Amino acid sequence: MQASLLIASPQMRDPWFEGTVVLLCHHDGEGAFGLVINRPDRITLGQVTDSLDLPLADRHDEPTWWGGPVNRDAGFVVFEGEAPQDEGWTLAGRVAVSASISCMTELVRDDREFALCLGYAGWGPAQLDNEIERGSWIVADLDAELVLKAPLEDRYARALASLGLTAQTVWMQPVDE
Repeated sequence: MQASLLIASPQMRDPWFEGTVVLLCHHDGEGAFGLVINRPDRITLGQVTDSLDLPLADRHDEPTWWGGPVNRDAGFVVFEGEAPQDEGWTLAGRVAVSASISCMTELVRDDREFALCLGYAGWGPAQLDNEIERGSWIVADLDAELVLKAPLEDRYARALASLGLTAQTVWMQPVDE
């Protein structure tokens, strides 16, 4: 499966993923990796950049994104452009994801827009395929504008709308993760 968006079924009640949109970065026979892109985290960008001695004045109080329940100490920058070679993914032409501190340092230094996801969502071999087949996730094309610009609180409805759907018009039987 190519880079795409995973939209949690409106009936999903898993507390980790209920109402989420996941940016699927990698998916192959060994598993899948993605970032939740519509939940703010309680940690601010300033708290992270201060701990790394990176000056970030204008966006100091901006929240990071809750990227998922796995490895909450890991950070992933999401930005427009290309990921450094061998340090992330360039998805759908203009959405890039990197876990590289040097990449984040460069984004801060160049005063470029980026979001920082803390943690990630991960699936083992065939796990995501099974969850999609059983109705937990709806797959949509990656929409760079949604990922990079849309307000977090609008992303779930906008992702469904990109498929001509609303939460009220979808009925699926998701697995209880």
